[in-house]
Order: sequence, then C-alpha cells, then structure tokens
Amino acid sequence: MIYDVLEYGAKADGVTNDAAAIQKAIDECSAAGGGQVVLRSGRTYYSSSIIIKPYVDLHLERGSVLKAHSDLTTYFHPNEGQKDNGVKIEGTPVTLKPSYAFIYAKDADHMAITGDGVIDGNAFAFVKQVSQYYVTGDFYPRPTVIYVEHCNHINFTNIIIRNVSFWTLHTAGCDDVLIDRIRILNDLNVANSDGIDPDHSTNVRIIGCHIECGDDCICLKSSAGNMEYGPTKNVLISDCTLISTSAALKIGTEGTGNFENLTVNNCIISGSNRGISIQIRDGGHVKNAMFSNIIIETRRFADCWWGCGEPISITTHNRVPEKQSGHISGITFRNITCDSENGVFLSGSDGNHIEDVLFEDVKVKIHSKSKWPKGLYDLRPGFGQKIEEIPSAGFYMRRADGVTIRNSRVVFEGEERDCFGEAIHAQDCADLVIEGFKGEAARPELEAIVIE
Repeated sequence: MIYDVLEYGAKADGVTNDAAAIQKAIDECSAAGGGQVVLRSGRTYYSSSIIIKPYVDLHLERGSVLKAHSDLTTYFHPNEGQKDNGVKIEGTPVTLKPSYAFIYAKDADHMAITGDGVIDGNAFAFVKQVSQYYVTGDFYPRPTVIYVEHCNHINFTNIIIRNVSFWTLHTAGCDDVLIDRIRILNDLNVANSDGIDPDHSTNVRIIGCHIECGDDCICLKSSAGNMEYGPTKNVLISDCTLISTSAALKIGTEGTGNFENLTVNNCIISGSNRGISIQIRDGGHVKNAMFSNIIIETRRFADCWWGCGEPISITTHNRVPEKQSGHISGITFRNITCDSENGVFLSGSDGNHIEDVLFEDVKVKIHSKSKWPKGLYDLRPGFGQKIEEIPSAGFYMRRADGVTIRNSRVVFEGEERDCFGEAIHAQDCADLVIEGFKGEAARPELEAIVIE
C-alpha cells in the first residue's frame, strides 16, 4: 500500500510544519500492516520530529527534500527525563541516549528509509562559525538526524543525507542492519557531524556508500548510554568512498562495551585528517578486525581536529585515571596503500598492550602536504593525553606485542624531512616480526629500523 503524505494534509511548501501529516500517514500505514509512506518529488517537506513504526518504508522520491525544523522545542526526546545536557567526560559528546532526534524509531522491526530524495539536517540552525577551521554549536546536544533503537531487519537505501549539525545515522541495539548506497554530504567544517554510527549493533552491512563529514565518516560505537544492549559485532563495510576532517573509519572512542568480528574491504579514503583509527579510551575490548584492499590519503587539518595525518592509528589509553582502557587484539591490515603526512601509529597503555597485529603488503609514502607542523602524534582524548612531538616514522609502535610487518614498504619523499624519522621505530614491543620489509629512514643519519 502507498500512503502519500500530501493526502494527509502535508503542504510541502518548505515553510509549514508537515510533521503531523507525515506522522499520521506513518501511523495508518503501520496499523494496516505496513507499506510505503511516500514524499513526492519536486517538493520540500519542512518538519519537526517524526517516528517511524514497524513495517513502514519512508520513501523519498528523487527531487523531494525532507528538511529538519529549526525549533528544537518541537523535537521528540528519545531520552525524556534523562536528557544528555553536556559533555560530562572529556571527548565524549554523547554520555546518555540522544536527547533530540529528527527521525526516530524504537522497536520498529522491518522499518526502512529508501528512495533517491534528500534528508536535510538544517545544520546552520544549530551551529555557528567558531574559527576559520571549524563550526560547532553553543550547546550539547544538537539533534541527531536519524536515531533508531532496538530495531531489527532494517534498511537504509539510496537516500541522500546532507547538512547535518550532529550525528547523521545512529543505530543503537539493532540487529540485521543494511545501509546500502547512501550518500552523506555534510559540511567538512561542522564538528561532530559523524556519518554512520553503529552502536551496540550486530550483523551490520555498510555497502557502496559515499560519505563526507566534519568528523568520523563511519564510527563503530559501544556507548555507555546503550549498555543494556550487547557488543557491536559482525560488521561488514565495503566499497565505500570516504572524506573526513577527523577519521574516515573509526572504532571508538565511545567504547564502554566490546567490538568483535569486523571486516572492512575495498574502500578509498581521501582528503582526510586520519584514515583508520582504533581509538579505545574506555573499558571495551576490540578483537578480530580485518582491513583489506584500501587506499588511504591523509593530510593534517587544524589542531582543533583529532589526528595528525596518521593513515592508521591504533591506541588504547585511559579516558579517566580510575578506569583501565580496553584491550586490542587480532587486527589485520592487508594490501593497504597510504599516501600521508604521517606514518602508522600504535600506542598501548602501561597496563594494557596492543596484541597480535599483522601488516601485510602495506605501503606507506610520507611527505609534507600542509602548512601544519609535522612530527606529531595525537593521543587525545583522555586523562593527560595530548599531541606528542615525535619524528614521524613509517611505523611507530610502543607497548604493542606480537606485531608482524610482512612484505611492506616505507618511502619518504620531498625535501622537508626534519620532522620525519625511521622507517620502523618500536619501543617496548615483544615478539616483533619483520619479514620482507623495504624502507630507509627519512634522513641519512638515522637507522632504518630502531628497536628499543
């Protein structure tokens, strides 16, 4: 069955709040057993929060726009009574469930959002320019555009989502999630405008997407606010193109729960501040993650963004001194090509090393690309964590055990090399294996490989 929102009173003039009409169509569609709620092409539907119900496909025809209302007082509160009113722990913008959602669903099995139309988050109703390098809001929380909780067998297909002020697509406690060929086109200056955030979700497939974000493009979470659900587990990401002012692909930093069985394949990362980041600051562990057939191009952006051009960064450090950060183990990188301002970085904490990491057929080319200082590694966020001044090595590792570097290569290019260092520098790393490696140090006075 087709439910046309125009027949339920939607004006679609870009001015009138059409939320009531859209919601009525959704409610009737679900009550009848499901179907497709359609937003016809060539029109702009201005709306405050809407709630998707089971078996409802919200379908945006090509040329239609669903635009978020600028007045937060008209928004739905998924976290009513427990509003997340601010950043309570360093580096964690979401400590509870989101307080505002533009499109929301809970316990809505078999729901979907499809079509070739546009969902517009109306970002600049909620943010302002802070400096020439970034935009943010005066307040947390800003509205999450799509927040779905405890929904199973759900689809997000073909849609375009743009102009978002906070997280774009956040799935929490969901199972069997298909995110297929969507485009996320956010302003690269807008902080916290994450693309896709699977959180405590399982059997997630993210396929064929193009994402541009002023924060992490795809970020796996296991947040404290959704700890009633299980780990983030069985996630497949493939055939995506990603551009980010932070990390293109990230695990963490909200990592109170565990991450297991993750595969990333056939992706291209370009114009990003950081490529792949496993960034653990809480008690959750990461195990069994495979990254293969990936091209990574990074450069450093302003210091207000986490990262210093690292193509691959794996770190576990305490967010707060009283709680030990999680363990990282069983990580594989195979057939990775990096063109970056920095090298691969591994940094474990004193009480919790990184273990069992394989780099095979990984090529790292390091050269200056931006006006920003080089020879830096970024450990933010967390207690006492900061940007450290260390000459950039092709592979810089500390407190990482069982690392194998096989059939890999490091090349330094360009004349600006004072801040670059060895091809491999390892410190406090047990059971390090180097096989078939090619690479020289950035400067003749340095050794190619240093193991301390």
